[in-house]
Amino acid sequence: MHNLFNHIKKYIKIILFSILSVFFVSSSNAELTVEDIIKSRQALFSKNYSTAKRVQAFSSKGDFEKAKKLMIEMSENYKVLIDLFPENTQEGFDTEALLTIWDEKDDFNALMQKASDDMIKLTSVIEDAEDIRGTLKQFMWSNCKACHSRYREEH
Repeated sequence: MHNLFNHIKKYIKIILFSILSVFFVSSSNAELTVEDIIKSRQALFSKNYSTAKRVQAFSSKGDFEKAKKLMIEMSENYKVLIDLFPENTQEGFDTEALLTIWDEKDDFNALMQKASDDMIKLTSVIEDAEDIRGTLKQFMWSNCKACHSRYREEH
């Protein structure tokens, strides 16, 4: 029970941090510190990963309405992420972002936009997919892999 409480507490913090990030990013990145921006993007990527696992679980069980709500949430997060990579956030605060992001900023932004668009496409095709796992791979996991392999430090 204690682990469950800690797990829930962790995700509540991520969600609250993400919500605050959206409000701050909307107004201006200049008002945020470098640390705030880096931690905001880390929280959103972490949130999208945990949400993607939930999308897969719901879709596998045929609970498409719950999965679709999460897909839309992920789509919005990708849009927010585009603005969370200003020039002054290339290093520090345990960022795992590679400098390739800033060297190829247009390509990175295009990938975030594609990931967002693909999540919306996924909402319209998931129910009729013959191969749910393959459809999730095509529209969701392939974008995660593309970003990790090109723009994130190896673990």
